[in-house]
Amino acid sequence: MIEKIVEIWDQGTYAGQLEDGFTPKIETYILKGEQKRGAVLICPGGGYGFTSEREAEPIALEFNAAGFHAFVLYYSVAPRKHPQPLLDVSKAIRILRENAEEWNILTDKIAVCGFSAGGHLAASLGVHWDNPLLQDEQDQGADIYRPNALILSYPVISGGEHAHRGSFDNLLGEDPEEALLTEMSLEEQVSEKTPPAFIWHTFEDTAVPVENSLLFAQAMRRHGIPFELHIYPEGPHGLSLATKLTATDEGQIDPHVATWMDLCIQWLSRLFL
Repeated sequence: MIEKIVEIWDQGTYAGQLEDGFTPKIETYILKGEQKRGAVLICPGGGYGFTSEREAEPIALEFNAAGFHAFVLYYSVAPRKHPQPLLDVSKAIRILRENAEEWNILTDKIAVCGFSAGGHLAASLGVHWDNPLLQDEQDQGADIYRPNALILSYPVISGGEHAHRGSFDNLLGEDPEEALLTEMSLEEQVSEKTPPAFIWHTFEDTAVPVENSLLFAQAMRRHGIPFELHIYPEGPHGLSLATKLTATDEGQIDPHVATWMDLCIQWLSRLFL
């Protein structure tokens, strides 16, 4: 049995309070019972312009079926700019850890899963979790914001040659300072403190080039961070589960690409043993 709750927090309780009335929310998909479990926090894609329903509840239910609690974050998007989405996801993982006893979450087994621009957000937390920007006077230390694993599905990563310009324009504005662009070009920010990652992409992706995943994986390799990387030869951007459940047309159904979820669950289960 799954208990679905919508958790809305008071923006005034942490840095980066919004002035336009928008409040992020978390939809929780909690498996009932007393057993403590790992959890997955899901960041849908949408180019930092919206959050895609195709990469929200269907993903949560797949992780539920595998025995994980799941949470969907509806984070700030344009016209709201950086650092607000990063503040949202850091606040979300903090909420999970602060409610771990009530929700039966294993606090050292929390993954952040993102799709496309949501992948950029997930990876941003993976590389910037100890940034003082995320902390406030109530914090007990930066570790409360650190994900234990990253799941990156056709992620936006780089602001360079292979950037998805729409995502970066929405996040940083059309003419960001070079230092800010480098800060949010995540292949430049990987360090020994970055958590392990499961990454998948398609070679044919013309919206977010496969180089984004390759650059992030190469950076992880340089820093000795374990990862699992799958590059499928065919398939467009935005496949979600690549099944009929999440498809809007037949081109988004691909049984071969759909293996990513089973592979991801195997990887996550081994990591969280």
